[in-house]
Formats: sequence, structure tokens, C-alpha cells
Amino acid sequence: MLKTMSGALTARQSDLARLSDYQDGRHRLAFMSEKFRSAFGGMFSSFADNFLPLVVDAVEERLNVQGFRFGTDPKADKDAWDIWQENGLDALSQLGHRESLIKGDAYAIVWARNGRPRVTIEAAEQCIVGYAPGDRTRRVAALKSWKDGDGIHAILFLPDYVYKFVQTSQNATGWEAEQGEDASWPLVNPLGVVPVVPLVNRPSLTSPYGVSEFLNVIPLQDAINKILADMLVASEYIAFPQRYVTGLEIPVDDEGNNVAPFNIAVDKLLVAEDSDAKFGQLEAGDLSNYTTAIEILVQHLATETRTPPHYFNVGGNLPSGDAIKAAETGLVSKARRKMRFYGEAWEEVMRLCFAVLGDERSTVTNGETIWADPEYRSESELADALVKRASIGVPRQQLWEDAGYSQTQISRFHAMELADSLDSLLAPPEIPKIGSGPVVKEA
Repeated sequence: MLKTMSGALTARQSDLARLSDYQDGRHRLAFMSEKFRSAFGGMFSSFADNFLPLVVDAVEERLNVQGFRFGTDPKADKDAWDIWQENGLDALSQLGHRESLIKGDAYAIVWARNGRPRVTIEAAEQCIVGYAPGDRTRRVAALKSWKDGDGIHAILFLPDYVYKFVQTSQNATGWEAEQGEDASWPLVNPLGVVPVVPLVNRPSLTSPYGVSEFLNVIPLQDAINKILADMLVASEYIAFPQRYVTGLEIPVDDEGNNVAPFNIAVDKLLVAEDSDAKFGQLEAGDLSNYTTAIEILVQHLATETRTPPHYFNVGGNLPSGDAIKAAETGLVSKARRKMRFYGEAWEEVMRLCFAVLGDERSTVTNGETIWADPEYRSESELADALVKRASIGVPRQQLWEDAGYSQTQISRFHAMELADSLDSLLAPPEIPKIGSGPVVKEA
């Protein structure tokens, strides 16, 4: 199992490295011409006008977990949110979503530390999950592998045991058991399931693994880089007005080779003593055909990824009002669809956390992830919508969630309401002044 899983993880490395390079702007200039190489050499060897991070960021910034519901017990919401906060998942969940969008998969590992649930987010380069043949919903194994100064480490997760291995430089051809601090090997898995939950982007019925948001648009990004490279070459040779001279005797060197009579530059004047010399200038080349082609390719990239065109500022014209909302409709729908799949994964993570605590809520199947609204609205629009919902009887708790407040903020609201109620009950009664009502005599 270890060899099978490590082999599958190794086989994915080249594809994952390519996706990371495109995210970070380390693009291969697939269409670099010989003219480009001769003009610039290695000056622009890693040149890229990188639009791909925007494709991911546009979706990721709208995927914000705000809480959980488990069954009808309101206390479950607070307990799940406490676990979430305890593990710093406010920030780490964003990293998991981003990793999944870029590389197709990210992973959350649930284990116990000092009797409390511990959740870590893992990169696709270091983790992989194996599924039962014919059943893409049942995980039979998972592997986490990383390299440090001591060698290559691996943790193999099975439903009943967890095995730790190490491959050192002295034993580079095979794995050996890595004993824990308590000299126990293997570790018993008390959860009874593989505690590695995948965050899958764009899942399908034919594969349990996800697909990168970059997959279909990398050729478009390569084409954009190619047009930009051509524009750089053109700007080097024809964007500067070319000057010429006629009737001038060209000097030669000692070996009989022609010598350029002038050093052409923006700040240089052309002067000749020969009275027959005549100077002229050719108009600079127009580069607008390159910018038009780039704008068309960016529009195609926006259409393929359902990213609003104004995010790329295509054409320099920014829409306003209803036009922005209409342009972002596809992106909002895309974010809501991803919430369904990511939400299922986070609910399973929370169930495993409850299993670590021995809580019966680990078996609850009607859990729900609460997401922030992916549609951006103005304060006035949101307030108007909340007032209308309140008028039809929507509970105050739900209105607070719809307003975008986190579970921590909502808990403070309840505490504030309770404090206000206690203050009103404990406040001394107001004694009316003489002449303004019945006179209160001392007891």
C-alpha cells in the first residue's frame, strides 16, 4: 500500500509543479520566437503577464465559512465553531480553498492532540487519498509524505492503523519504520475511518480527484504571453521612429568594414559636414494591433472561467450599478456551486472532530455549513432586504447570519441582549415627583 500510494503521489508531481508555476508567474514561453531570443537573450526568460491568479482569487474571496449547524441542537453550532476557531481554520480554510482551486485538490487531516481535535490543511504535493475499487465515496487509505533534513517521511493512514515510515540517505532505496516518541508502531486509529478529507474542485463521476481552474485556460495564457513577446520585439525594432540619411559617404575601418556614422538615440542629433547629406525619418510602427489581440484573448479567458470582464479591466471601461451585478452573476453561481462540495467536506471534518471528542454528534448526517453570501451588495440594499425578511417573520438569529455576522459576533449579540434584559430588571423603579402623581410615602 505504501509503495502504491507513494508512486501515485510521485506521478502527480510534474503536473502539480506546472500548475504552481503558472500561479506564481513562472511561465514557459511556449511560443518564443528566434527573433525574441536574439533581441533580448535571457532578459525575459521568465516573462509573463499573469492573469491566472485573478481567476482563482475572484472565486476564493467569496468562499467564507461563517459557522455550522448540526441537527436541532443550537449548542452544536457553538461547539463546532469553537473547534474551528481553535484550529485557526478561519485563515487555513482560505488556504485550502485556494490550493484546491489551483491544483484540483487540497486535504484536511483530523487527529487528536492533548485530547482535543487537531485539523491541519495539506498541500496536494504532499498528500493523496486512495479509494475503494468501484466506490469513489469510500476512502481506504491516505498518504502524507514530505522531505526534510533527515530524509523523506511518510505517514500511511488506514481505517484501523496509522503507520509512520522514513527513507534516509543511507537507505534511499527502501522505507523503514519510524518509531514514535512512545515507541508504538503502528498507531491505533480510534476513528475507524481514514481521517484525511479531500477538498475537491470540480469533481466528476468518473474520477474522485479534482480539476484545476487553470486546466482549460493555460493555452490562452500562453497565447497572451506570445503576443506580448511579439509586441516587445516590435517595440524594440519599429516603435522608435527610424531615421535615415542619403548622400553621405560611409566611413570604413582599417580592415575595410563599414562603420556606423551615427549613434542613434532619443537624445542624439544627426549632424553631417557633407553638404549633399539629406536626413529623413520613418514613422513609428503602430502597436495597437497587438493590444487588440491581447484584449480578445483576455475576453476569452474571462468567458471560459466565468470571471467578470471588469476584473481584468478589458478596454479600460468599468461598468457601474446594475451592469456590475449582471456581470458578476456567473461568478456568484460558480461560487455557490463550489460551496456545496466544499461544504460537504467541512461537515465531515467537523464530524471527525466530534468523533475525537467521543461526541454523539459525530454521527449526525444533517449537518450544514453556513457560508457568507457570495454576492456583494451595498449597505442600503442589504439593510432593505433584511427589513423585508423581518416583516415576514424571519427569526432574528437568521437575520444576523444573513447580514454576514460571524458566529462569534452573534454570540456576543445574545450576551448583550441578556445583559440589557438584566439591567432593565434590576434597575430601581422610577419615583414620581410630588405634584405629578400619587405621593409615595416612606415605609
